[in-house]
Amino acid sequence: MDVQLTPEQEARLFRLADVEGIAPGQLLIKAAEQLFEDDAHFRAAIRKGIEQADRGEFVDETEMDARVSRLLAR
Repeated sequence: MDVQLTPEQEARLFRLADVEGIAPGQLLIKAAEQLFEDDAHFRAAIRKGIEQADRGEFVDETEMDARVSRLLAR
């Protein structure tokens, strides 16, 4: 697979790889693996939420407001 980066992206990649102490190609592989892992977690959470909704398990509006308030207060 070939990936075409802009000169600016390539420069950023090389700088970050230098900071991380790894080859630019290895940094891209590491980033792709993290993307795959994050995507798997996200999709699992969505499936879990859909399953809960299908069972009628919802958080009422008051509890949701409290949860959002706690998250925003951090």
